Formats: sequence, structure tokens, C-alpha cells
Amino acid sequence: MEVQVDPKAEEFTRTQHKLLIDGEWVEAASGKTFETINPATEEILGEVAHGEEEDVTRAVRAARKAFADDAPWRKMTPSERGRLIYQISELIEEHADELATLEALDNGKSFNVAKAADVALAADLFRYMAGWATKIEGETIPISSPAAPGEYLAFTLKEPVGVVGQIIPWNFPLLMAAWKLGPVLATGCTVVLKPAEQTPLSALRLGELMMEAGLPDGVVNIVTGMGDAGAAIAAHEDVDKVAFTGSTEVGKMIAQAAGKTNLKKVTLELGGKSPNVVFKDADMSVAIPGAAHGIFFNHGQCCNAGSRLYIQREAYDEVLEGVAERAKSIKVGSGLDSEATMGPLISEEQFEKVLGYVEEGQQEGAEAYVGGGRVGDRGYFVEPTILTNTSPDMSVEREEIFGPVVAAVPFDEPEDVIAPANETHYGLAAGVFTRDINKAYRTAKRLRAGTVWINCYHVFDAALPFGGYKESGWGREMGHHVLENYLETKAVCAQLQ
Repeated sequence: MEVQVDPKAEEFTRTQHKLLIDGEWVEAASGKTFETINPATEEILGEVAHGEEEDVTRAVRAARKAFADDAPWRKMTPSERGRLIYQISELIEEHADELATLEALDNGKSFNVAKAADVALAADLFRYMAGWATKIEGETIPISSPAAPGEYLAFTLKEPVGVVGQIIPWNFPLLMAAWKLGPVLATGCTVVLKPAEQTPLSALRLGELMMEAGLPDGVVNIVTGMGDAGAAIAAHEDVDKVAFTGSTEVGKMIAQAAGKTNLKKVTLELGGKSPNVVFKDADMSVAIPGAAHGIFFNHGQCCNAGSRLYIQREAYDEVLEGVAERAKSIKVGSGLDSEATMGPLISEEQFEKVLGYVEEGQQEGAEAYVGGGRVGDRGYFVEPTILTNTSPDMSVEREEIFGPVVAAVPFDEPEDVIAPANETHYGLAAGVFTRDINKAYRTAKRLRAGTVWINCYHVFDAALPFGGYKESGWGREMGHHVLENYLETKAVCAQLQ
């Protein structure tokens, strides 16, 4: 059963998609465009301006101008900034159906999931950050140094870092734009945002809504393009900070580019190979759906997906069969199919990559307990897949697949699971399912991950910090912690006469 396509979204896909630079929608300097594809049909949705280095330079110049001391944005009071950010959240909610439809068309995810999760959380993030605009405060510090006799007034100021370059991924296009833009606006920075080339539409529509909310020209600039545009942002000498969400491989390249130019500040939210641990004493009515949700939500295209499922041996068969039944019950289909709960993978490249991992795992001895193949003959649909008989040396246990594929691994004693769970260069998230609060706490404490969910998975809140240990990234998104990503701390010390 098809969801009625929102007419505003349908009209938007047919428009000529340009770059947002200095408050104007402009063509790329080269005049080039690229196609954005509906992954459910493999058909062209629309043409998008192909921004390159020259366009990035134009956008950075606009952002620098908007950050000038005498610019309207810098003259705004924190309260005025907060009201503007709040208005953006209101407009997102007002256009929820349109934005969810764009996500369903451009990304492939379920319209219903996009509306309930992506759009709702994006609006909530802006609303949360609106409140922080007036709460960015310094502190007074007593001076008692024996080398500095006398009386002093010393305090700190929190100041915006300046022009920020932000590069976001394709798995949650609107929500990742919100995660990035909300704190930038709250702290008073200006920004050049590059959406993923696979999913530019919701970010461009968000740009329109931001201008409608009254955002001054040049504060947010949006440059659509390929990897060379992202590279230009990372290397640009007039960008003060770069924030990237995506793969660990590209994150390392971003850090290197930043270090080679002006040593700009960098935050990175990168990949994961997250362990999800089910103990034999878990409430299986919670653990089984939790384990399934941990890997199959958003088609497994989550950096924090619970893609290594560790199950205590006494419960292994029960959990394996329960998750398998959940996998079999998932209807794979178009994001506009109201009955479908899993859409296509984002692209042909990702489709081939995921199926390639499954094939490689089977060649190495893994078995597909359920799934393992393509769904249909059109669109990038992959079956929800559970692999058994895997081992730590297999790529399906070591590497991030970024699809609906989980390795189910038995373990014996609670102590036995800690080492293999931590035996990864990632450290983004983890899950623990048990009725024993002592075991839950002690396991969570020992897991090397930025987020540990207990008896749940994929729970996010604008106030809850998110980020990774090890090669899963630098810094945190959301909560008050994210504000530090975009602030400088200045110490001021005055001797009193």
C-alpha cells in the first residue's frame, strides 16, 4: 500500500536544485549538475548543482563576511539567536510530511519511520539548542599565584570558533544536518555545509526553511557536490573548524587535510562495529526485539548498529531463533509503502558492498541462518541477514558492513564476552541485555564505547551526548558537550589598582 506522496515534496524534487551561498540560490560556478537517484526504483529524482572548490571558496567567503563583528548575525543577542533557532524547529514540524517524503524518496527509508524519528528528532534538536543560546557562560577564577602578588579580576569568555565546515552522511540526511547546524547556530558560528551527494534534497529544503525563519545571509551556506567539495572544505585555510560524520577511512583523510593547512580544529563521528550482548538471564521479550532493532533499524545503515550479537550459550538458540523470526517478518519495500518496514540500501555501490561481505563471509565458513540475498530485481533491496559460525578473523566480524547483516556469536561466562567485545578498533556503541543491574553496570563500565544501552538500543535524545572511543571519532554530538566543539575559551586577567 503506497503512502500518498506529499505534493510539496513532489514539486520540490522537480525544481532546479542550486547552491545556497550568501542567502542566494545560485548555480555551481562550472554550471555542472549531478543526478540524485531513488534507491527503491533506481530512477532519477532530480538534478543538483555540482559544487566544487571554487564554490566552496565562495561559500567560505560568505560565511566569513557573515561572521564579521559588524554583521547582523554577530550583533544578534543570544536571546534573538535562540528565538530564530526555535523558529527553525517549528518550521520543520510544520513541514514534517514533506520532509519525511523527501527522505523516503532520496534515502529510501520508510516514510513513517522518517516522520516519527528523523523529522521529529531534527525538530527537537533545534528546539533543545535554542535554549542553549542564552546559557553559554564563562566563569570567574580567583588568582592566588605566589608569582603574581596583588589583586586581580580573572574570568573566561566563551566565544564562537568562527567559520565552520561541516560534512554529513547519507544515512540520516535531515537529522545529521540538524545535529551539525543546531549547535553551530547556538554558539554563533557561521557554516558551510556539504550534504552527502547521495541524499542532498532534505538539506536543501532545510536551507529554504532556515531562510524563511529569518537567518541572516551567509550564516548557513550549503554546497552540494562530491568528495572533492568535502576535501576543499577540509583543506580551506579560512575555515576555522571542520566537523565530519562518516566513515573512519574518510575521517582520517579529513584530519590529515586539516593538519596540512591551518591546523583547523576537527571533530569526527565515524564508524562502528558495535557489540550487543545478551545474557541468559535477560528478559527475552525485551532482548530479542532489542537485538533485532539494534541491527535492522534503518536497514542496518547506522554507524552504531549492533552488528556483533554476543549471546550467552544457554540462551543462544532461543535468541537466534527469535531474532530470525523478526528478520523474516520484516517487509522489505519502498519507503513509500506504508506496510514496508525496511527500505533499500542507499546506492548500487553500497548494495554490492553489503552482498560482497555476505558472500565473503560464506566463503570463509560463515552460514546464513536467515537471509543473505537480494530482494526483487529492481532497487537496492537486501534481505535482513543473520550469519552464524563466524570467527573474529572474518571480515564480517571485524569490518563495518553498514547493512542489515549481523554476526551471532555464542559465549559461555559473563567474563568471556568482554575481551572479544572490545577487540575492535572501533568504539562507538554497545548494548547489554540482562535483568541483573550489577552485571549490567559492570559490563557497561568495561565496554570501550561512547554509548552503552542497557535493555534497549538506538535510544537518542538531544540532551544525551553521542560519540566514540578509539577510531570511532573525536568529540561528541548533542547535549551541552557538543557546544565545546564550536567554542573557544579565552582567559582574561586584569590587575586591580
